[in-house]
Amino acid sequence: MSDSSLRNTTIKGVGWSFTDSLLNQGTSFLVGIILARLLSPEEYGLLGILLIFIVISESIVNSGLSSALIRKQDTIEQDYNTVFITNLILSFVMYAVLFACAPLISLFFEKPQLTILLRVMSIIVIFNALSIVPYTKLTKDIDFKRITYCSFAGSIVSGIVGITMAITNHGVWSLVGQQMSKQLIYSLLLIISNKWKPQIQFSIKRFKELWEFGWKLLVSGLINTIWNEIYKVVIGKCYTPSTLGQYTQAHLYSDIFSRNLSGIIQRVSYPVLSKMQDDKERMKRAYRLVIKVTMLVSFVFMFGLAGCAKQFIYVLIGEQWLPCVGYLQILCFSMALYPLHSINLNMLQVQGRSDLFLKLEIIKKCIAILPLLLGIFVDIYWMLGGSVIVGWISYYLNAYYSGPYLNYGVIEQIRDLLPSIALSLGMALIVYLIGYLPLSPYALLPIQIVCGAGIVFLVCEWTHLEEYMQIKQIALTILKR
Repeated sequence: MSDSSLRNTTIKGVGWSFTDSLLNQGTSFLVGIILARLLSPEEYGLLGILLIFIVISESIVNSGLSSALIRKQDTIEQDYNTVFITNLILSFVMYAVLFACAPLISLFFEKPQLTILLRVMSIIVIFNALSIVPYTKLTKDIDFKRITYCSFAGSIVSGIVGITMAITNHGVWSLVGQQMSKQLIYSLLLIISNKWKPQIQFSIKRFKELWEFGWKLLVSGLINTIWNEIYKVVIGKCYTPSTLGQYTQAHLYSDIFSRNLSGIIQRVSYPVLSKMQDDKERMKRAYRLVIKVTMLVSFVFMFGLAGCAKQFIYVLIGEQWLPCVGYLQILCFSMALYPLHSINLNMLQVQGRSDLFLKLEIIKKCIAILPLLLGIFVDIYWMLGGSVIVGWISYYLNAYYSGPYLNYGVIEQIRDLLPSIALSLGMALIVYLIGYLPLSPYALLPIQIVCGAGIVFLVCEWTHLEEYMQIKQIALTILKR
């Protein structure tokens, strides 16, 4: 594929992937505001506990084979069918495990209602298994248009379901109904809209080829997922359900910006970089551009959100959620690096170094034990603060091992990131100080947003910051189309 053709495909992929996140997460964001005003922090705490086990199960079901399919250059129908059958079998196994373990989980958290809630909500794992291969196939083809339609429809329908159930006093079941209907609609529409149809076809040879690369990603992903969710386990066990609900809400808002930005970049950059894996010079140029553009957006949004967190929470979901402000501010500084982790780890996958990927995950999680101990024996704020430090250490390790392949190491990466960090921190400080003006939160929030956006725009236009100019060019190209 030529540079111009690949560039056009990439821009198209970024455009549709951004649209997907904007529509899907925008709808979920609005629905979440309504539900947060109708439901209590305790009910969100119960959902947080349920999601611990759902997310871990989905990581096992995915089994790293979807990444192996995307990277594989000569995929045939047998590959897709083999992975589809594997995912489906694993999903039924995981559902059975969760069904059987639900009483024990309920006993551990001392919440009797968790048994029936988990047994019902675990069906999501099976729904998700149906969508993995259709989604992977569209991602490999960089066809995010159909993914956008399917996810948006799922968000709309699930939002209606969740709000209706909340208004009719179904409590935590409103959140369960929302989650289940969203995944069901999304999976069914992906299967219907995809030209690929599953067949009963399983090849042991093809499975072994994919598994050779995928099992290391499975273990890596599982370790990472468990570690991300173990914070909820600590909070759910050592603190109150209300505290877990406050943390879950703070984590949700930090995720909206960081993980969705990371998802957009990862979905597009991984298949694109995989197509140029034999041309290192060309790959380095693309890789460097991806890092600079992505992190400008990440730092601006995350640091800016930290600056206006108090007004943001008060205006959107009400005074009862103000205890989560401190959690959100710390999480913003931690999650700002999340896209950078993903990009560097993406490079290891493109190189086929899933073995190194796994080793890094093990090392980083050993380091991350300290914040968990702080959460158990000291305080939740110490735990979250420690996670910020661990995040920077993890970035160093990721960049140190992914950088040599393209001769783009930690020092050069940080040098490229310094302008974005300085700009974003300066803007966030001004936004934070504006919050002390003697005005109501409803007046302060729009002032903070406008001032923050204005500062970034004026400085970038004045300095002609390279990454900003690239974003501007991409945006104008997409708008013209």
